[in-house]
Amino acid sequence: AGASPVLHLLLQQWQLILAILLVPLACLLLRGRSGSGLKRPPGPMRLPIVGNLHQIGRLPHRSLAALARRHGPVMMLRLGMVPMVVLTSPEAAREALKTKNDDCSSRPLSAGPGLLSYGYKDVAFSPWSDYVREMRKLFIIELLSRRCVQAAYYAKDAHIDKLVETLTVLGPKLLPLDAHIFATMDRIMGLFAFG
Repeated sequence: AGASPVLHLLLQQWQLILAILLVPLACLLLRGRSGSGLKRPPGPMRLPIVGNLHQIGRLPHRSLAALARRHGPVMMLRLGMVPMVVLTSPEAAREALKTKNDDCSSRPLSAGPGLLSYGYKDVAFSPWSDYVREMRKLFIIELLSRRCVQAAYYAKDAHIDKLVETLTVLGPKLLPLDAHIFATMDRIMGLFAFG
């Protein structure tokens, strides 16, 4: 008898309950359709919150191949709330990565990386430009060449041996291991970066 008044109230207010459930769903669907006016590639229907995640199986490459047979070599998917364009043919990949490289290689600007990198003066977060291209070449030649990596390898071994020796001398007493590890990492990175 206690559930019957609640059920009676729900039956009276079914229109309000339906509106409360459907308005957020409609907002999500309309937000997905309204865009910046850009023509988007075709893609499969998606669910409001999960997007197309339900269509990606245990073997993602096969799921994407099956979707590409239906929607073409260039398609738009949403993994959760994140939109992405999937290229499944060599011609589409060549077009995107060679012909339209500047448009496809750029990164979106956000406040956090902008502040951390002093106005996007780094290589990792900066939008694609001639400056980033030249900095990346310099970075690879000066820091990631075979000679530099081999020199850093020996320095890394020396610092790790020094860490092990320090920990051995300190013995079995309680000590802040994270501080020793971070100090060793700082020394290795400093030696790697500054020679």
